[in-house]
Amino acid sequence: MSDLFSAAAEKLKNQTAPLAARLRPNNLDEIVGQPQLVGPDAPLRKLIEADRLSSVILWGPPGTGKTTLARVIAKHTSKTFEQLSAINSSVKDLREVIANAERRLGEQNQRTILFIDEIHRFNKAQQDALLPAVEDGTLILIGATTENPYFEVNPPLRSRSTLFRLEPLDGPALRSLVGRALEHEGMTATDDAVEHLLARAGGDGRQILTALEVAMAMADGAVVELAHVEAALGASALRYGESDHYDVISAFIKSMRGSDPQAALHWLARMLEAGEDARYIARRLVILASEDVGMADPMALVVATSAAHAVEYVGLPEAQLNLAQATVHLATAPKSNRAALGIWQAREDVRREAIGEVPAHLRDAHYQGAAKLGHGAGYQYPHDAPSGWVPQQYLPDVLIDRQYYEPSEHGFEAEIKERMRDRR
Repeated sequence: MSDLFSAAAEKLKNQTAPLAARLRPNNLDEIVGQPQLVGPDAPLRKLIEADRLSSVILWGPPGTGKTTLARVIAKHTSKTFEQLSAINSSVKDLREVIANAERRLGEQNQRTILFIDEIHRFNKAQQDALLPAVEDGTLILIGATTENPYFEVNPPLRSRSTLFRLEPLDGPALRSLVGRALEHEGMTATDDAVEHLLARAGGDGRQILTALEVAMAMADGAVVELAHVEAALGASALRYGESDHYDVISAFIKSMRGSDPQAALHWLARMLEAGEDARYIARRLVILASEDVGMADPMALVVATSAAHAVEYVGLPEAQLNLAQATVHLATAPKSNRAALGIWQAREDVRREAIGEVPAHLRDAHYQGAAKLGHGAGYQYPHDAPSGWVPQQYLPDVLIDRQYYEPSEHGFEAEIKERMRDRR
């Protein structure tokens, strides 16, 4: 009788569960995205299919399939699968799971997999409580986290686990997910409604399914249209096709290069509102920091790379603040492309085989017999000079007068220019 009631309750729960839960995959082939982990011949897939998984940490942004992957593992393994949430579990709960795992291993020779969602929420004491059981094999740990495990998981526990990074779902994966959801619910959607959903998803599968579920409810059995999706997302559609992607990023870069922070922030806002990948924006900032600001403001690269790190560490929407700060810094910084011109010209010379031999006094003189070859003879150690600099040839003979880097008069480069002039 209790089984009948349990089955009825489970059926009712499945019928009323959120769409994302109803669409959870039952096997590896149904998982959308993450081909580097679960695609054919991928390492994690092989371990799961062979039921030889050791302790792992699954980390990546929300909605990329960490919990889904853990549930699929549970269906593939002959081991007992236990689950805890770090949000509401205590050390006592952990000890109880470990005790059961020890008893199961001793009595039935069966190992236990413990899945801990949001493992970064565990404090040091809770993580330390896991260590002995993970180390001696009593437990196989699967931890899931949206945070970088190098910051949030204790080093001893992290070193005993293999780290697998889940990437934000790309366009084709999200499109497949939307198509599967519409088919599951027996509904259709217009192309512009689907495109708006994809543009706002930010690589988050759970978010796109939640919004689609609301949009389908509003459509009430009819075709899901753009207006339904706009209402579900609370955001109007913004035209941003492939050509817009290239045009807007071009305007963004040129506005920063042209030292116009107002325009740069406008184009940044356009990209964020259209659902542009924040990591793509961050990469463009890092490139511009060296290509267009360069040594006129050496801190520009530090600011840009910090913003890129913040995008990974914090994520949107909060990372918009870091992107905006970097955008304003780069737009208002003095500009110089002289370092970029220098490496471009140097590489062109190398491609044309204008290379020459390494001068003898610069060659490695640390190995036995080098002195007999004259390697290092005549080299002057700059730190021995009172000024920390000595006039000395560093370029090959064929390039002796080549000038790759000529600093501008802008920003910090003016000081560099004066220093180089004094040395010449």
